[in-house]
Amino acid sequence: MVWSFPIATVRGTVIRIHVTFFLLLAWIGAMHAREGGLAEAVSGMVFVCLVFACVVLHELGHAAAARRYGIATPDITLLPIGGLARLERIPEEPWREIAIALAGPAVNLVICLVLAIVLGGVPSPQEGLMVEDARSDVLARLFWVNAFLLLFNLIPAFPMDGGRVLRAVLAFRMSHRDATRAAANVGQGVAILLGFLGLFGSPILIFIALFVWLGAAGETAEEDLRAATRSLAAEDAMETRFEALPPEADVGAAAEALLRTPQRDFPVVDGTGRILGLLTRDAIIHALRATGPNTPVADAMQEVPRVKRGAPLSEALKTLAAAPAVAVEDGEGRLAGLLTPANVADLIALKG
Repeated sequence: MVWSFPIATVRGTVIRIHVTFFLLLAWIGAMHAREGGLAEAVSGMVFVCLVFACVVLHELGHAAAARRYGIATPDITLLPIGGLARLERIPEEPWREIAIALAGPAVNLVICLVLAIVLGGVPSPQEGLMVEDARSDVLARLFWVNAFLLLFNLIPAFPMDGGRVLRAVLAFRMSHRDATRAAANVGQGVAILLGFLGLFGSPILIFIALFVWLGAAGETAEEDLRAATRSLAAEDAMETRFEALPPEADVGAAAEALLRTPQRDFPVVDGTGRILGLLTRDAIIHALRATGPNTPVADAMQEVPRVKRGAPLSEALKTLAAAPAVAVEDGEGRLAGLLTPANVADLIALKG
């Protein structure tokens, strides 16, 4: 994820933290400093860090359950709104998705039980209403935060775990795509309800409603992509009509091609048909301004990921997520076509 950086690695899962997390930390510190000075500010920030440690454990619970079914979790990103575990793939077997989804809340339940034992019992609900008070008991507040995380994540709405459980239950009786759409509709209904309640004096509910609405829409879009690309190869979605540039061409010629064609990116291909790199629109503009139109395209092009034309489209799309285009090669290593976000968008529209 953009604007995030790694802080640790746990069993192959990179834990990343988004820079906006530090904005939350600074805001919490400033709020507590205004109320009780430096000591209270430090206490408030430490508590937030403890809460996010619990969030990391929650996400690692998902990762551990996914690992049992052979699904890797490349990374976990900490955001001000919580954690996001990115699974390598979503299991389409309903019972596996249920197990992975419930593993996170199960971790919060275990934390609550451990804290209850340490505290000698369940802390009073009154302390649950004082989680923002840095002067109240830290462990009691941590208990109620984990109880909230447990219940909140069980709400049957994407992107919460409860939404994934709902989809899995529905998937026992309908296709995975239809189950996703039904669960997303329920999630957006919950978002409307939360937003309405937020109008009566709780702005945080409006923020949560927006988060839930976008999460449900995003899950539907991802499922549409999976459904559209299932059982397809890279060659089924590649663009075959494009203009290529020879390595001896200059940026001035590339700029002319940019104006003459609808293309934004140009493959640089040698005399044997093998791709050497990709010249993007931004690279053309930058080179024109920095070194002039006589700059060789070889000096401005960038590496381009490559896949064979028979490779699964789903695998090619993972590569495309981090590049402007993917080169599709034939059996001899020659450029057969380009896979671009526009191609994928067209494919989804046609398959929808």
